[in-house]
Amino acid sequence: MPCSDSEDVMGKIFAIGDIHGCLSKLERIISKTGIDNKEDALVFIGDYIDRGPDSRGVVDFVLDLKREIRTVICLKGNHEQMFLDYVCLDKNEDLYLSNGGDSTIASYGYRNVRGDRELNIPDSHMEFFNSLLPCYETDDYIFVHAGLRENVPLKDQNIKDMLWIRHDFIMSSYDFGKTVVFGHTPMSHSKPLFLPGRIGIDTGAVYGGLLTCIELPSKKIYQA
Repeated sequence: MPCSDSEDVMGKIFAIGDIHGCLSKLERIISKTGIDNKEDALVFIGDYIDRGPDSRGVVDFVLDLKREIRTVICLKGNHEQMFLDYVCLDKNEDLYLSNGGDSTIASYGYRNVRGDRELNIPDSHMEFFNSLLPCYETDDYIFVHAGLRENVPLKDQNIKDMLWIRHDFIMSSYDFGKTVVFGHTPMSHSKPLFLPGRIGIDTGAVYGGLLTCIELPSKKIYQA
């Protein structure tokens, strides 16, 4: 599963962890960063939706940012995959709803189409969900939602691992050749995880913790 390559980023890279419908935290963190719209890159690590109060608002906000900022990279999280499986393939309903999908359904609501009820998801949002990338690679970093499988070249990584892996990746000492920035596994006490070759930035925003953004290469942390 090949990654998207760097798009001539001339400035800093800002990576934001799992949002899960927490729009107000996302708005506050963006206001803190001072991103240069032309020079810097903004990377979302996935899990924009589910569990939190305003999944639809988060997607609208991210789409607005994509119009304002030259380089915005949006990765897919396991929650977006569950959403697509449920909405597009009518599969894994119990899995999706048990993982906070009910809040996303409530956020979008329903509309009547030729006498049938269907989720009121704008076309622009479906295009967004279908456009999400499995990973993003620069000269120094690999950005991925959950992590990577050791001893597997990046081009051969399995998308399921990239969306779902946890401790097999975090506890591994394998050197991927670049620092891997990831989310998916909430870190306790709202503190990002710094390990050799790994930076975890899911700090449990939807569980009462903080939303985290890391500025690279300085490793400066912004939280809301």
